[in-house]
Formats: sequence, C-alpha cells, structure tokens
Amino acid sequence: MTTPTVSSNPILRTVLIWGSIVGAAAIVVAGVAGFLAAEAPGLFSGVLGALVGVVFPALTAVSILVANRWFGTPRYIEIFFGIVLGGWLLKFVIVIVALVVLSRVEWIVDLVFYLALVGAAVSSLVVDLIVLGRMRLPAVSDIVMPESVADTDSQDPDTIPGPEAGSSDPRV
Repeated sequence: MTTPTVSSNPILRTVLIWGSIVGAAAIVVAGVAGFLAAEAPGLFSGVLGALVGVVFPALTAVSILVANRWFGTPRYIEIFFGIVLGGWLLKFVIVIVALVVLSRVEWIVDLVFYLALVGAAVSSLVVDLIVLGRMRLPAVSDIVMPESVADTDSQDPDTIPGPEAGSSDPRV
C-alpha cells in the first residue's frame, strides 16, 4: 500500500524553490546596496536583513510540508495543526529575540538592515502570490470516498436499496 500524498505539496515545493532563487538574488542585491551605502557594516547588515526576510517566511511552507508527512493517519489534523501552529509560535519568538539581539549589535546599520529585511520579505510574498496564482488545485482534493458510497455510485439507480415503504423519513 502506498502512502497518500497531499495535493498541495508540489505547490509548497515550488514556493520553496522559487523563494530560494529570489531570496538568493535579494541577498546579493541587499549586500551590494549595503556595501555601497556603508561599506563592510552595510554589506553585513544587508545580507543579514535579507536572510531574515527570506528564511522566516519559508519556514511556514517547510512546517506544512513536514506536517503533511502524517497525511492519512488517524491523528493527521491534530498533528498538522500542532506542527504548523507550533512552528508559527516558535518563529514569532525567534524573530522577536533575533531583532532584539541584532538591535544591540554595534556594527549593524539599522536602515540598511530594515530595508533589506522588508525588501526580501516583500519579494518572498510576491513569489508566493505568483506561484499560488499560477498553480491549479481543485476546490475539493485529497478525498477518499468510503467503500459503501463508491460501490453505490457504480450501480444502477433502480437497484440501490432505498427506504422501505411507509418510512417516516420526510426526505423520501
């Protein structure tokens, strides 16, 4: 028996691939712009800001892909939301701690760091929007019909057992 897969996995993988490509470009652009603005401290501030702006949005897609490994198990929903929401909370705490720590580092050029962070985060969101806008996912997916329903779909409607005559069911 093969394990079932989730139809959103290819979309999330595409988001991660294109996000990595655009993120690498954002890191290079932020590093060069930071170097032109404030030499070595600007270079490191731009690279660090762009890195934070690219990595943290990607962690959501990674957490969903990890959680989807339990698809088809009886506790999938609980595991999925536990991993994804736990990942968001962990990411939230790490971002706050990282920004507090980085705000106290003397060689960080605040404006370069901020602009690189915002630019990389916006570019990551643009990639997400483009990929999701171009990919097609059915409105109802990953559904497995029970055997009894699947068997009655293939039968002649006249032979499907119905309610007995005189039933009190008002829908009959």
